[in-house]
Amino acid sequence: MCELLVGLPDVNVLAVDDSDVLTVVIETRDRPACLGCGGRPRVKDRDLVLLVDLPVFGRPSRLLWRKHRWQCVNGDCAMNTWTMNVPAIAPSRLALTDRAGRWVTRQVGRHGRAVSDVAEELGCDWHTVNDAVQAYGEALLAEPGRIGEVNALGLDETLFVRRGERHHKNWSTSIVDVRRGMLLDMIEGRDAAASIRWLKAQPAEWLAGIEWGTLDLSGSYRSVFETILPHIGLIADPFHLIRVANQALDECRRRVQNDTLGHRGHKDDPLYRCRRLLTKADERLDDKGRERLLGLLDAGDPRGDVRMAWHAKEVVREIYAHTDPELAAEFVERLGHDLQDESCPIEIRRVGRTLLRWRDQIVNWHRAQATNAPTEAMNNLIKRIKRVGFGFRKFAYYRVRALLYAGRPNWDLLATITPR
Repeated sequence: MCELLVGLPDVNVLAVDDSDVLTVVIETRDRPACLGCGGRPRVKDRDLVLLVDLPVFGRPSRLLWRKHRWQCVNGDCAMNTWTMNVPAIAPSRLALTDRAGRWVTRQVGRHGRAVSDVAEELGCDWHTVNDAVQAYGEALLAEPGRIGEVNALGLDETLFVRRGERHHKNWSTSIVDVRRGMLLDMIEGRDAAASIRWLKAQPAEWLAGIEWGTLDLSGSYRSVFETILPHIGLIADPFHLIRVANQALDECRRRVQNDTLGHRGHKDDPLYRCRRLLTKADERLDDKGRERLLGLLDAGDPRGDVRMAWHAKEVVREIYAHTDPELAAEFVERLGHDLQDESCPIEIRRVGRTLLRWRDQIVNWHRAQATNAPTEAMNNLIKRIKRVGFGFRKFAYYRVRALLYAGRPNWDLLATITPR
């Protein structure tokens, strides 16, 4: 009955200690053949190995394993002594039982629990749980079929950690399968060189299957795609393009505010009062809101610069009102030149130059209907893991935890993998 409750194969239960933490003392039954000559060895010593096990009836438990050290009785055998590892009980180098190691990996990786929370439940320290998550997690993430074929690849940066007295920002790059909404990998840094190294390490057949690359308006990631994947079409994310127009509108409003009143916006200033109405989509404004907006512009925008910037922002939004690539190409070309007219505010001329510089990438959205939104969603999941862990200092821990949570590993394989 005790052996059934312990649930381990071919072990004898020698004792149960219930004084503090429930401790079960076991030893293996098998007597292996000598690894050198094949003879029958004898037990030289019994080392005591204390392992953290799964909770029992709501209580932390330990497995005290009397681990046999064997000695060959054949004096001519070169093997002399050895210790047999039993992976079904515990892998080497870890202080948890095998079943506890797989359980903590699922709890921390799949369910996004804090390592400290799981460690408290098991009654052990943080490092014991984290080491197991790293060992089993890396083996699970290395499964060859996890990444699979990718049609559209997305790149984006997310903040890893702030270091030093000046809180210097260290970034990481998320590599995402945009079609499936799946985090493929994370690499340290956001410069082009790091992403290029990662792509160069991938099989040529896998790279050849990629047709599209999505990105925000980042010159660094654009150079990555153009260097390693020159055959793919690049897609400028619609959200980030419209954000450029909104930022230009806001900069124009603040400049006009300063030029007309000589100070930053106060709560009673017309342009400050309409700042949110300006960035709101035109179709979301009701009659009352539109009337209020136009009235405030009449009061605070004597030269009409803010009004023109507002109209320009709405015209940029119209780029995505249809899905015709040919019409979009002509629309972007003409709009880019029109917004650089001398009559336009200087902020809007900058938007026109951006449209012309990213013309082909903007039009590619109309061909592929893919955006960088899944990449941004993966960044949100990564930030959730950071919040649960109260931040990370070591990138290897950060990467494994994020990939276990957002990288869609095959959790059915967790019971079969060998920890690294």
